[in-house]
Amino acid sequence: MKAGWIMLGALAAATALAAQDDPRARLATAQAQANGARARAAALDAQARAALDQAERARAAAAAVAARIQAAEADIGAAEARLAIIRTQQRRQEQRLAAREQPIARLVGALETMARRPVAATLLQPGSLNDLVHVRAVLSTVTPRIAEQTADLRAEVARSAALRRRAGLAVASLRHGQRRGRIEQQQLARLEVEQRRRSAALAGSARLEAERAATLGEQARDLEDLVRRLGTEGTLRERLASLPGPLPRPARLSEALPVEARSAPPPQRLLYRLPVLGPVVRGFGEALPSGMRASGVSIDARPGAIVVAPAAGRVTFAGLYRGYGGIAIVDHGEGYMSIVTGLASNIARIGDTVAAGSPLGRAGRDGVTVELRRDGKPVNPTTLIG
Repeated sequence: MKAGWIMLGALAAATALAAQDDPRARLATAQAQANGARARAAALDAQARAALDQAERARAAAAAVAARIQAAEADIGAAEARLAIIRTQQRRQEQRLAAREQPIARLVGALETMARRPVAATLLQPGSLNDLVHVRAVLSTVTPRIAEQTADLRAEVARSAALRRRAGLAVASLRHGQRRGRIEQQQLARLEVEQRRRSAALAGSARLEAERAATLGEQARDLEDLVRRLGTEGTLRERLASLPGPLPRPARLSEALPVEARSAPPPQRLLYRLPVLGPVVRGFGEALPSGMRASGVSIDARPGAIVVAPAAGRVTFAGLYRGYGGIAIVDHGEGYMSIVTGLASNIARIGDTVAAGSPLGRAGRDGVTVELRRDGKPVNPTTLIG
């Protein structure tokens, strides 16, 4: 079964790489991503309006803004793909125009040469009058063909002009997407400031948790050891949270009889999504240059693209870590944990509770990699995407 998932991950990555070279496939993917992001943003906006808890409302609002940023990023990708298609069509159009212009240019050149020939030379040279009669007969036959070819040429020129207009519209769409992205980024920055202001009262506990995470980061041998240590702490935190609180003293002894223990609810299936837009360049289980297998999914994200939480949870680590750039580790509960690496900057901080789609940071120049673990073991995240 594991080998099957490895093969599936490698096949998905190979398909994504092939699609990168096809602008039409990139256009279709970007349009689907933009539509999906806009639908998520609308749902999150509705969730924010319906939320009674201020913290939940703030999380939903930030996730909605992040979704709109992703929609703008997808629109930019669609405009770039559309522009690439148009430019390819323009190059082909130029080649067709050149091919059609050559015979007409040769014929016009010959006619110009004949027109410049002196009349006296035509009269003095033997056979010139016969040749002239012959040329006139040929011209009467060729003229309709010339008219047809020049009409085709004019149609090709009109198509070229239409392509230039389409290219202009694509460029305008690209710039519009960039403007929208900047506006939503500013809105996200304002929400971040408001969130930090609201959570100022909890700064003491947040600072202690950040210091604890920094200590774990220094003590850990590598990222694998850090994830293991954070997972152990997360499990302990879940166990402590599940302990019952103190019960009030009963008025009557009969009320203190033991109650039948309730069974724990079955674990919910984790709803997952990739944290950033972009083509997958390495799938789960794909062979690495070191000879090992990839334990996550690598995405060729646009530098500066918004990176979001792949599922709801709690941020247990955020910041730079030993050659991985900025990283964010999110504990989803039930033993699940996501490790997102390759961030240029972090938005979410240690101790933050995040919703699915909440902003974690921004992508660096070398792409983003996400790993999903359950009880410390790598899990193929694509099997949970829904």
